[in-house]
Amino acid sequence: QVQLVESGGGLVQAGGSLRLSCAASGRTFSAYAMGWFCQAPGKEREFVAGISGSGGRTYYADSVKGRFTISRDNVKNTVYLEMNSLKPEDTAVYYCAARYAPNSNLLVAASNAYATWGQGTQVTVSS
Repeated sequence: QVQLVESGGGLVQAGGSLRLSCAASGRTFSAYAMGWFCQAPGKEREFVAGISGSGGRTYYADSVKGRFTISRDNVKNTVYLEMNSLKPEDTAVYYCAARYAPNSNLLVAASNAYATWGQGTQVTVSS
């Protein structure tokens, strides 16, 4: 089982950019599909983006399509979320999550499908 540590959050003005990173421990990182989720105060955790273990498939929430890009480096055991054209409504705690899915390109947006979660990193977008 992997352990996850996010970094890269912070305060940015609307229209700005941030790059989140999620470093994973373990030797079989490529066997895990990865996802980014966000949770704003008073709201439920929401799916943001997902990527297959090989990195060959990605999937985005409609609210971030064209603005956010998920990618991964299976040598560095890291998944990234490049966030551009940020909006105040993007303000939330962002979590990365792992789902064991060896040899699968199936992407899942449901948070209960992911067994392992990081501690979260705060993203605040000012207007």
